[in-house]
Amino acid sequence: MGVSDLADYPWDAVAPYAERARQHRGGIVDLSIGSPVDETPAIIAAELANATDAHAYPQAAGTPALRSAIAEWYDRRRGVPGLNDTHVLPTVGSKELVALLPLLLDLRPGDVVVHPRAAYPTYEVGARVVGATPVAADDPADWPQGTKLVWLNSPGNPDGRVLGVEELRAAAARARELGAVLASDECYAELGWEGEWADAAIPSVLDPRVTAGDLTGLLSVYSLSKQSNLAGYRAAFLAGDPALVARLLAARRHLGLLPPAPVQRAMTVALLDDAHVVEQKARYARRRSILKPALEAAGFRIDRSEAGLYLWATEGRDAWESLGRLADLGVLAGPGAFYGPFFPQHVRLSLTATDERIAAAAERLAAV
Repeated sequence: MGVSDLADYPWDAVAPYAERARQHRGGIVDLSIGSPVDETPAIIAAELANATDAHAYPQAAGTPALRSAIAEWYDRRRGVPGLNDTHVLPTVGSKELVALLPLLLDLRPGDVVVHPRAAYPTYEVGARVVGATPVAADDPADWPQGTKLVWLNSPGNPDGRVLGVEELRAAAARARELGAVLASDECYAELGWEGEWADAAIPSVLDPRVTAGDLTGLLSVYSLSKQSNLAGYRAAFLAGDPALVARLLAARRHLGLLPPAPVQRAMTVALLDDAHVVEQKARYARRRSILKPALEAAGFRIDRSEAGLYLWATEGRDAWESLGRLADLGVLAGPGAFYGPFFPQHVRLSLTATDERIAAAAERLAAV
C-alpha cells in the first residue's frame, strides 16, 4: 500500500454537518478541529520577523541554540534532566513525524505498528503507507510479536487520557521485550485539568522514574502548536535515544526535512519563555469550565478528558446523531468514528474557539 491507496480524507464527511451548523442564526461554533484561534505571542512573532534574512539552508539538526533550548525545556518543564544535542531533533510539525516515522525506521510489510484504541488517525496512516499492519491496543500484554513501533499518546487525542509513571514503565518494558521502538506523542502535556493532573506535571516517557536512566528505544514527540499557538509555524521536536535520533537525523537530511531557519529561531524563544504558556493554559481552562458543564447539562457524559485540548463526550446514541443534534444548535463536533471503531457513540469537542464562541455554544446547549 502507498499514499495513493489511502482512504478519502475523513473530515470531508463532516462537511454537511458544518453547512447545517452555519445555518444557525447566531453562526457556527466550530469545535471540530483543534486549530488554535488565539494570537501567537508577540515575543515569538517578533523573533520570526527578525529572522527573515534566511538566505542559507537551515540545519536539519537544528541550531545549537534551539537544541540547547529543547534540552533545557525537557529539564525545566518535563522533569527530564541530562539531555544534550545528541538527544534532540526539531521537526516540521509533529504530524509529518508521526506519518513518516515508520518509513524513517525502515518498517516493511509484515511489521506491526501498535497505537491506542482511541487514536489520532495518523498513527494508522503512517503504518499503512509502508505496508505495515496497524494494531489498536492499550494493554502492553496485547502487543503482538512482530511489533516494531509502538505509539503512546499521553494526554490522549481524542480522549484526554493520561498515562502515569507505572503505565509508562510497563509500556517501555514490553516494547523492549518485543524489540520495538516506543514513541510517545506528548504534545498536550502542559494541559492537565483534573485529578492528580490538576496540579502534578504530566510525566514523559523519558522521565527518569520510567527509564531509570536508560533511554534505549524511547522517543518523546512534542509540538508547540497548542501551548504556544504556533500551528501555522509547523514547530515541533523529538527527544530520546541518541542512537535513534542519529538514525532519524541521517534519514531526514537525505529527504530534505528541514525546519525553516526563521521557525527555528522562533521556537528557541518560545521554549525559553514559560509565561505565555501559563497564559494560554488559563484561556483553555476558562473555556473548559464553561463548555464542560453546559454539555453535561444538555445530556452528555464526559469521559476521561482529564487533560488535553478536547472533551470526549457521549449521550449514549450514535455519534452521527449527536453530530446532527449539535449541528442544529450551530455547534460542530468531530465523530468518534474518526478515532477508531471502538467509540461509535462519542464525539470530540475542542477548546480552540474564542471566549465568545464558547459562551455562545454554552448558551445554545442550555436552551435545549
